Amino acid sequence: MIAKVNSAAVLGVDPYKIEIEANISKGLPTYSSMVGLPDSAVKESKDRVETAIKNSEFEFPNQKITINLAPADIKKEGSSFDLPIAIGILAAQNILPKDKLNEFLILGELSLSGELRGVRGILPIAISASKLGFHKIIIPEANKNEAAVVGNLEVYPTKSLKDTIDFLCGELEVEHHCVNIKELFEKESQYEVDFEEVKGQEGAKRAIEVSAAGGHNILMVGPPGAGKTMLARRIPTILPKLTLEEALETTKIHSVAGLIPPEKGIVGKRPFRSPHHTVSDAGLIGGGTYPKPGEISIAHNGVLFLDELPEFNKNALEVMRQPIEDGKVTISRVATTLTFPSRFMLVAAMNPCVCGYFGDPYHNCTCTPNQIQRYVSRISGPLLDRIDIHIEVPSIPYKELTSKKLGEKSSKIRERVNQARARQIKRYQNDKSLHCNAHLRQKDLSKYCRIDSKSDELLKLAIEKFGLSARAYSRILKVARTISDLENSENIKSEHVSEAIQYRTLDRKYWLR
Repeated sequence: MIAKVNSAAVLGVDPYKIEIEANISKGLPTYSSMVGLPDSAVKESKDRVETAIKNSEFEFPNQKITINLAPADIKKEGSSFDLPIAIGILAAQNILPKDKLNEFLILGELSLSGELRGVRGILPIAISASKLGFHKIIIPEANKNEAAVVGNLEVYPTKSLKDTIDFLCGELEVEHHCVNIKELFEKESQYEVDFEEVKGQEGAKRAIEVSAAGGHNILMVGPPGAGKTMLARRIPTILPKLTLEEALETTKIHSVAGLIPPEKGIVGKRPFRSPHHTVSDAGLIGGGTYPKPGEISIAHNGVLFLDELPEFNKNALEVMRQPIEDGKVTISRVATTLTFPSRFMLVAAMNPCVCGYFGDPYHNCTCTPNQIQRYVSRISGPLLDRIDIHIEVPSIPYKELTSKKLGEKSSKIRERVNQARARQIKRYQNDKSLHCNAHLRQKDLSKYCRIDSKSDELLKLAIEKFGLSARAYSRILKVARTISDLENSENIKSEHVSEAIQYRTLDRKYWLR
């Protein structure tokens, strides 16, 4: 007796259909034959499934059981096949109607008691269910909001194996779950922090506004306690709100990484990721035998904050250079090659020296020039060139620190950022590869970043004085383009170029004097 159950799995962020075949035949009672390239988690499912079936008051067959996971040439991993395997075994005993199984995609992890636990990767599977030929899906209750975000899919959440079997047999009514996507999206788009809480640092706030308006990467340099982390955590609050398309794209990655809480279902805010500087290469970039998304992909459409930048593993930072440019990361392994999206805004922070107080008027620096040079040089020139804005964040004077006056609200700053972004969207409407000024390629500069003779002379003087690289030159033009957009000016003026030059702190030769 054989039964077939439809399920699905995710490779990278792309789903594919899995057909689970359960066969019960005469022979010695055994449940050891599982084929179709299962990994350890899938192989271990046989013990969970057998115990869950018995504890759900169903009879476990005392015959030979063979489970096949097709297609057989793709590695199967994870615990989401527990429920379809259990249903396949019970269907092979004619405990439930086999023909009804063809209507559903089925996923879920079983506990020993037969209860269902949530699994990863539900959203990308739900989004592609119709392409796979299904309009109904049975999943654990913990994943119901995540799957119900997809409007054209009937989502049937169940709590246990017994409830699932009763539902398939028509003995239990389970209504398909629906959510108000607009209401859920609005609820999840609220931030708990605001720029009005930041005392002082008006120069840094201005630079961050420019950074957000053009999508530019930014590096903050300053002593401990100056507020670099506080500023960084509030950057998502002034970025344009996620569109529904961006939210679904971001949620897919978070779903695969297992970062979606049951009550949420969708990522409504721009991600803010802040990995510790001890993070491994694979943790930052992504990887593993069967690659999983790393921090740079989880931060897609949001902010990746690297605090204490010089302390990060140099190899990991260097590998980041290409994803920063391309907006995607490709991970190659013997078994497969996968590409994950990684279009993020890089925000980094560092101390000016080892002790942290070089140039600080309130503390004496104990570092030698050689120590300072070695510390700063831990960040390679090519990586620095990919960061458009470098700014100094000084210590906050006591008067500003104790002031009761609140700063400007994030909502006000966001209005100006949105207006600047709207200008960019209109300017680049005929080029789908460009979304903001930070994405401008070298060939686009002559078209979109033309400057007058006065600005050209100013830029020439800055390059000769500070020894700027060719890439730094293009970064200055991009930032000047953004400043002009914030000023609602179609032309880049000399004052815009002058301000952009000031945002290349680490390029200046007087840094170590």
